[in-house]
Amino acid sequence: MSTGALNRTKKDRTHFLYLAVIVAVALGIGVGLLFPDVGKDLKPLGTGFVALVKMMIAPVIFCTIVLGIGSVRAAAKVGRVGGTALLYFLVMSGFALVIGLVVGNLLPVTNLQLTDDLRGQGAKLAETAHESGGSVDFLLGIIPTSLFSALTDGSVLEALFVALLVGFALQGLGEAGQRALQAVETIKKVVFKVLAMVMWAAPVGAFGAIAAVVGETGADALKALATVMAGFYVTCALFVVVVLGLLLRVVAKLNLFKVLRYVARELLLIVSTSSSETALPRLIAKMEHAGVHRSTVGITVPTGYSFNLDGTAIYLTMASLFIANSLGQPMSVGEQVSLLLFMVIASKGAAGVSGAGLATLAGGLASHKPALLDGVGLIVGIDRFMSEARAVTNFIGNTVGTLVIATWTGTLDREQLTEVLAGRRPFDETSMDPSREAATDVRDQAAVPA
Repeated sequence: MSTGALNRTKKDRTHFLYLAVIVAVALGIGVGLLFPDVGKDLKPLGTGFVALVKMMIAPVIFCTIVLGIGSVRAAAKVGRVGGTALLYFLVMSGFALVIGLVVGNLLPVTNLQLTDDLRGQGAKLAETAHESGGSVDFLLGIIPTSLFSALTDGSVLEALFVALLVGFALQGLGEAGQRALQAVETIKKVVFKVLAMVMWAAPVGAFGAIAAVVGETGADALKALATVMAGFYVTCALFVVVVLGLLLRVVAKLNLFKVLRYVARELLLIVSTSSSETALPRLIAKMEHAGVHRSTVGITVPTGYSFNLDGTAIYLTMASLFIANSLGQPMSVGEQVSLLLFMVIASKGAAGVSGAGLATLAGGLASHKPALLDGVGLIVGIDRFMSEARAVTNFIGNTVGTLVIATWTGTLDREQLTEVLAGRRPFDETSMDPSREAATDVRDQAAVPA
């Protein structure tokens, strides 16, 4: 068999994997609607797949950041990237907050009735939010129990913290540090190869996750709450296309839809699993492959997953206003701004907590407007569907943010990015190694859809 034929076979295999995910999502929806009890029982399939991907997050972050920091001689350059990223995240959260407020006040008021069962949901979720602690606990929680625990049972920020320390340590070891970096480079190749193997379980995970969500929610809840769902989806779409698209065009001179096409498989993965964390390792690899320097990718992407939560900010604003209006207790502009600023800040500390968006909403209402707490039960049924748009918006926000910050800090290889977005240097799906390109020529690339 010729080399070209072998290349096409490899390309077809990875392509069919994501076609299988689409089919699995459709089948999962069908099972959830027709056999809801069976759908609920399939939930462990989705949970298991998400757990498989999550176990790869800390090693990916560690290797990427250590290699990025270790290869940068000037520590000030790393600090400039981090400072620029935090300022960017703060400004974009403000934009998302304003857009959510505007659209939330324009949505028509619905008259929904609370059942006794739904009334208790808000209080339970508020307790979950309080368990996550305040800002001090959040900051102290970044420090892991040990140097190695961050790679086994720590959060994203713990892995980031340890990787920064190790990266700077290797930077100061001279030749010995370079030998250690070569070893980390080899480990990184192994980690991404394992990740590529894990991704073959994506169709099974997507099938179980979607079947469970539809089985638990049913069609009736979706019909009753279609207004707020549609409004939220439209708002997220406007934020992505108008705000992020314009920013990307003005700053980086890039077309948003070309970038979205490049990360289309990650978006499909997020929609099918309802978790943006499943795409975190792949985003790190793809941004590095697209020409963003390792150090910028290593700092911006993991930090963005905790602090650049545009979709969550929109969700918190619109959900709060929807609950207040539905219960006949509309908030004044001052109350809206005070409550929602608190929620956006609190959501940073709740990042990584399961159901963090809904828990933060309940916690904020309990602290600022207790009379609205029971209203959280109105959206519990559709929160999982709203979390998909929330996760997709957060992911796109971090993708755009990484490219914009790389442009501002001069850590973007423009030639590499142009070739990648044009499809002439395709990402190697078989190894998921960002330093390699798929062994497919331009004709093969054109013959198979991305």
